[in-house]
Amino acid sequence: MPRSKEIQEQMRTKVIEIYQSGKGYKAISKALGLQRTTVRAIIHKWQKHGTVVNLPRSGRPTKITPRAQRQLIRETTKDPRTTSKELQASLASIKVSVHDSTIRKRLGKNGLHGRFPRRKPLLSKKNIKARLHFAKKHLNDCQDFWENILWTDKTKVELFGRCVSRYIWRKSNTAFQKKNIIPTVKYGGGSVMVWGCFAASGPGRLAVIDGTMNSTVYQKILKENVRPSVRQLKLKRSWVLQQDNDPKHTSKSTSEWLKKNKMKTLEWPSQSPDLNPIEMLWHDLKKAVHARKPSNKAELQQFCKDEWAKIPPERFNRLVASYRKRLFAVIAAKGGPTSY
Repeated sequence: MPRSKEIQEQMRTKVIEIYQSGKGYKAISKALGLQRTTVRAIIHKWQKHGTVVNLPRSGRPTKITPRAQRQLIRETTKDPRTTSKELQASLASIKVSVHDSTIRKRLGKNGLHGRFPRRKPLLSKKNIKARLHFAKKHLNDCQDFWENILWTDKTKVELFGRCVSRYIWRKSNTAFQKKNIIPTVKYGGGSVMVWGCFAASGPGRLAVIDGTMNSTVYQKILKENVRPSVRQLKLKRSWVLQQDNDPKHTSKSTSEWLKKNKMKTLEWPSQSPDLNPIEMLWHDLKKAVHARKPSNKAELQQFCKDEWAKIPPERFNRLVASYRKRLFAVIAAKGGPTSY
């Protein structure tokens, strides 16, 4: 028997109005052209619930039992890398058969959503201890101390940029049309390595590194760029050089060179790029350079220098002004990874 059409809410309201005027089921049925059983059902619902609107239906009973739900949450909490297919097999062992999409929906209702994991440096117990010590030691340093630091680092800028996840709108069977693909080139199509520095007052020099970086090359970069940058940025005589613990930076020859040239360095915890605000400037630089679409390495080098000089001075100042937030984040994470 085909399912009858649902009675419109306006018609149900009219049934109640006539009923309230004193008419019976038969009269209402004849006046509105409805089945007497339909009229009775509408009136009974109104008497019970005080309304004629559609109420929430119970729907199909869930196939995931409370026990199965606890098992899902327990397994994903223990190992976030567990896939929905693996969870599906796990539920099958307790005789609960559901589709993997059902599992994802149930986890979502419990606040567990599928996300790409963030990439962070691997931290040993020694690294974590050093990071926590650094944050606590410098937490109460005055702002003048941070403003008098020359922050340094190096980064690689690829000609065609890094491969990142992107979304497009396309029709079926058009996946391999030219407009719907992202061209790739081996090894990024070429790249340049750059060394840069900055302080709260603005950008220092940006140097392109030719060939392989070693202690000798690094010392040459420091010799040609550090003191000119210090003078350009008008740092005080008590300025401090920040550098990470790359072997080229901490080698015996580099340590002796720094001592000979009277450059005081900031002690630095290993595996801590999140404590160096220059990382955010590298992100800005790469985004701006790739927006200009360089076609060769010469253009790439020039665009890097151009865009580094274009970064607003306020950007540098804000990064240093908010530095204590990074220290608070490290302490809150007990030396572990932070959101920076």
